[in-house]
Amino acid sequence: MIPGRSLSLFLPLSCCSAQHVQKLGVSRTSIHLIGVSLGAHVAGLVGQFHGGQLGRITGLDPAGPKYTKAGREERLDPGDALFVEAIHTDTDSFGIRIPVGHIDYFINGGKDQPGCPRFTSLGYNYLICDHMRAIQLYVSALENSCPLMAFPCSSHENFLAGHCLDCINPFLLSCPRIGLLERGGVSMAKLPEEMKVYLVTASSAPYCMYHSLVEFHLQQNRSLVTKLEITFRSSNSTASVKITIPKQQQLGKGVLAHPVPLCQIEAVTLKYLPKLHIWKKDKAVIVGNFCTTALPVSNREKMFCLSQDLSLTASSPLERDLAVDCA
Repeated sequence: MIPGRSLSLFLPLSCCSAQHVQKLGVSRTSIHLIGVSLGAHVAGLVGQFHGGQLGRITGLDPAGPKYTKAGREERLDPGDALFVEAIHTDTDSFGIRIPVGHIDYFINGGKDQPGCPRFTSLGYNYLICDHMRAIQLYVSALENSCPLMAFPCSSHENFLAGHCLDCINPFLLSCPRIGLLERGGVSMAKLPEEMKVYLVTASSAPYCMYHSLVEFHLQQNRSLVTKLEITFRSSNSTASVKITIPKQQQLGKGVLAHPVPLCQIEAVTLKYLPKLHIWKKDKAVIVGNFCTTALPVSNREKMFCLSQDLSLTASSPLERDLAVDCA
């Protein structure tokens, strides 16, 4: 065992096993239990047996449906260790829907993971793929240095809509990250409980994606809802997001996840998506300005904006070079 590092134990594990490890001279606070599915709740019971004094418990998609309504004494909860985290990837099937740790990562909203089949004809892989993604993500986080950083928000939809851009509240600017950083990299004296955090991942290892706020500011209000598609292009990747500007408003925004840092994005393409009219062609011209910045947003005044206003016509993409400085 390396001095200053915790001892991670994969379940299945018994209370007696943890006691045996202690007899070898390992302190409770240096023990890190990692449990998969039902094993996450078993880890919670082990932690409960030790009075919540084990160092850390990581639940990899803790088992659902029946555990959703179970009491804390029957499932994983924040009182089972000094730091409890959970990674949720299958909340609409095998995984639990509710938060169970100090920090709960809801990957891509907690369900329907990218790259997993969506058709029952694919059998076992369809059933188990989302549930097993939590394991794959965690192993990848241990093997790779790219960040799997998440952001606190009230819901996945609000996160994607650009309403949660930093970790000021409650994490005091220290955004949590999946991996072995102490307490997920969060630097605060007292951890919150059952805090939901969100991130978008890629469909394959190493799964890491960078998140940027994208905004389009109309020159003037419109009486119609305005929808745009924004695409980032780098030398070997593209990533897109659709944003909506409500009628009689001028600002539309959203979070765009992309596989390379923002400063490596070479160009941005903007496309106006008009409402379909069978009997007439939309001839509207949308005029406005595009801005972006990488998450977490520490200072909106440092957002990068294109120097000129853009004129967008129906279904005619407009591409501009993007040259954001690396931090």
